[in-house]
Amino acid sequence: MTELLSLSRAARLAGVTRAEIQKRIRHGEMQTFEGQVAISDLLRVYPSVSLEQSGDFERVEQIKAEAYPRSHDEDTRLPSQQVLITRIKALAEALVQRVARVEALEQLLEEVRARLDEMAADAGDKSGASAAAETQTHTQAQALRDLSAWLQTRRTDLAESAVEAAQTQLLARDSFLRIMSASVKMIPSGHEFFVDGNESILEAAVRSGLRLSYGCASGNCGECKARLVSGEVYRLREHDYVLSEREKQMGYLLTCSHTAVTDLQLEAAEAHSPADLPEQEIQAQIRKLEPQSGGLMLLHVQTPRTNTLRFMAGQRARLRLADGPEQELPIASCPCNGRNLLFTLRQGDDAFSQAVFETVTPRQPVTLTGPYGDFVLADATEPAVFIALGDGIAPIKSLIEHAVSIDSIEAFHLYWSVPAPRMHDHQPWCRALRETLDNFAFTPLVDAACDDLLALLESDLEALPDNRYYIAGPGSAVQAVVSTLLAAGVPQARIASEELD
Repeated sequence: MTELLSLSRAARLAGVTRAEIQKRIRHGEMQTFEGQVAISDLLRVYPSVSLEQSGDFERVEQIKAEAYPRSHDEDTRLPSQQVLITRIKALAEALVQRVARVEALEQLLEEVRARLDEMAADAGDKSGASAAAETQTHTQAQALRDLSAWLQTRRTDLAESAVEAAQTQLLARDSFLRIMSASVKMIPSGHEFFVDGNESILEAAVRSGLRLSYGCASGNCGECKARLVSGEVYRLREHDYVLSEREKQMGYLLTCSHTAVTDLQLEAAEAHSPADLPEQEIQAQIRKLEPQSGGLMLLHVQTPRTNTLRFMAGQRARLRLADGPEQELPIASCPCNGRNLLFTLRQGDDAFSQAVFETVTPRQPVTLTGPYGDFVLADATEPAVFIALGDGIAPIKSLIEHAVSIDSIEAFHLYWSVPAPRMHDHQPWCRALRETLDNFAFTPLVDAACDDLLALLESDLEALPDNRYYIAGPGSAVQAVVSTLLAAGVPQARIASEELD
């Protein structure tokens, strides 16, 4: 029987990104069977797969860890003892079943061989027939003996073949990964993510960029309720929210209070558009202020542990200080950590800007309202081109971090143009992504005109209409770039823009 793996698990085993697997599939190098790939195909495309971790995969995980702070301070590298024991028991049971099935198949093969030998002997013992009949009988007996010998030879060849050894090695690594983490497949969306260490299902989903419904994240509101379709879970903490008896019978649980023991299938609603997210008001605090060159301030805002902001990458939020001034700003961080939010603010004459640059201090309260806007990632895997104009890098940064987190886009290219004499304030972040991700390119520009930008795009990209474009910055500049792309043949449906004026 062909061994099949989900795309996410295949990517982990091969030490590549999920987007890389999808690219191979689109180019016809691998086949899919109901959204899964065969181990034999994986080994053919990645023959060097071994039990050792791939450096590329480790670098990708490292950049994710550095880009997105954890939403809690617990040690989540290893599962709890109870979860580890349960996973090992489940794998042992699966191994016993697999061994029993193999032994049964081997016994069946021996019985078939024995039956073939008996039939060959019976055919050879016939006497008194005509010479022609004896010749035919002898030929049939020899054919049966040849078939029996072929079965034995084939059995030996399969047991000793390098392909079988490589598959065994891959399955061994898969078993190890299943001890360290469990995969969760969402129904009906089909999205898949991994629960690592001692984190809850909800924490793992948010870290992976999924837009599940949740509220307090501490077991009080019941907003993160989901139905367990298959698999085994372990309760990490008690919760105050009371499930009805009918809900318990149907398999409902709170994802904030449970972790995955084995691979799971969960039925839960996900937000598919900005309209699916409710407006939230959260009492947060200023965690840190980082002045930058050119009159720019990085504003770090932290929400309470029990009330994180649900938003989509590229959206905005309104910040209101205790003494009244407020301003709506793009969120410059990934939704995978809705508790630690980053905003960029350019110094100006308005009351909010003056307060931030002159009087606001860390730990000062701030009221957070949002999210707003529909400048979000499309649910697509084509290569993405991000064009940031000036301070438009803020929402673009959020989009890119989220795209890296969900690992579904084939390739990224960031073009960032700033007016002279400004600097590219997030350039270290851009360089880190470029050095870490093989499919990420960064082109810094200064006062780039539309014609120059179009010439760069045509030089760097194989075909302009085959990409998706995300453009953010001052309104007039964004409109000019959008018009240039449309004139170059890019469909309107492949362009998303955010005007920051």
